[in-house]
Amino acid sequence: MNESAHSPSRESIIEALKTVEDPELFLDIWFLGLIYNIAIDDGTVVIDMTFTSPMCPAGPQLKNDVMTKVGAVPGVKEVVVTITFQPPWEPSEEVKGLLGMM
Repeated sequence: MNESAHSPSRESIIEALKTVEDPELFLDIWFLGLIYNIAIDDGTVVIDMTFTSPMCPAGPQLKNDVMTKVGAVPGVKEVVVTITFQPPWEPSEEVKGLLGMM
């Protein structure tokens, strides 16, 4: 049976998101915690995400990268990316340590 006939798994979506790198921080958006929610419904993947700041110059590029990489996952028919700044992004302790923010 063709795998693309099935909805993609959450894990396969996360693996795709881990390949999207923030061009300013050089860390992937999953690790950075920029993904707030992933909903999968019959091949449609809805992703709620944020940027490191509302004025993030890489925002449009990040959104396009998410749509392209997630869209390439077998079983994905459509990708919908919603950008939100509620709550504002707050780096985890691990991210702060890597970025020298501690």
